Amino acid sequence: MPGVTDGPGGPGGGRRAAYHLTEYTPVYVISVAAELSGLHPQTLRQYDRLGLVSPDRTAGRGRRYSARDIEQLREVQRLSQEEGINLAGIKRIIELENQVAALQSRVAELQGAAEAAAAAVHASYRRDLVPYQQSSALVVWRPKPRPDGGVR
Repeated sequence: MPGVTDGPGGPGGGRRAAYHLTEYTPVYVISVAAELSGLHPQTLRQYDRLGLVSPDRTAGRGRRYSARDIEQLREVQRLSQEEGINLAGIKRIIELENQVAALQSRVAELQGAAEAAAAAVHASYRRDLVPYQQSSALVVWRPKPRPDGGVR
């Protein structure tokens, strides 16, 4: 689909519209997603009802799966088949993984803000520096004699 032309009278004036596909772009209908994940379409519907994998919806309410959704379908199947985890447990695992990802993102955001603040503080130090002029004068120090005859 990349580079679809909308025609000379269209909103783009005949220019090509740029489509950027990512792993989160919903492009697969349920039958293709079922084939790619190795699951039955009814299983995909069940996982959607349970909230394990939530595909995007078209205006007509049809499901559209992304590459990330298919990856998650495979992981749900693996956890169920190989690890023996029930669907409620898998849902909790997914929720916790999403929470961890959100927290890691927040930590990275806060670290970036802290580094920016530290850089701003360090940048402000430069304005406080006073130039030092080195001289070649020699100063000799001689202690004053004490009234009791000793040296101070």
